[in-house]
Amino acid sequence: MNAALDVHYSGPEAHAACVVFKSWSDSMAVVSFRVLVPSARAYRPGRFFERELPPLLAVLERSGERFSHIIIDGFVHLKNGEMGLGAHLHSVLPYSAAVIGVAKNPLAVADCFVTINRGRSSKPLFVSAIGCALEEAAPAIAGMHGPYRIPTLLHLADRMARDV
Repeated sequence: MNAALDVHYSGPEAHAACVVFKSWSDSMAVVSFRVLVPSARAYRPGRFFERELPPLLAVLERSGERFSHIIIDGFVHLKNGEMGLGAHLHSVLPYSAAVIGVAKNPLAVADCFVTINRGRSSKPLFVSAIGCALEEAAPAIAGMHGPYRIPTLLHLADRMARDV
């Protein structure tokens, strides 16, 4: 099983969504749900992972699953060998899973990613990974269901997290 995760903030609260699916080409989730983290940490420049990790871990714990691949909205690696959100998540998971970052916008302090184009969009997605090769992660994201830039199930995770 695979999971697509996303987090949205509303005041002091964080809403984390999890969309569970079997195959990269699936158009529908096996199951989807969200959790509320009532007191999210404040954003600190250069420390994004401190804010994002608790909601991601809460929604993963709620799932009760051990996923083979976990997709996040963000980058896995930063420049100069620094860990991005995905690497931080990978390092604290209680089991072995690949973490794939799919970012919608470039980040000047990120590296070790590939760009892919989906649908008719000329605007790329930025794919990074840990626990699997980029040569596996990028085609998997490119092959996900949906005719648009953002794959169907990633869009669903985003929408569910924002549905406050």
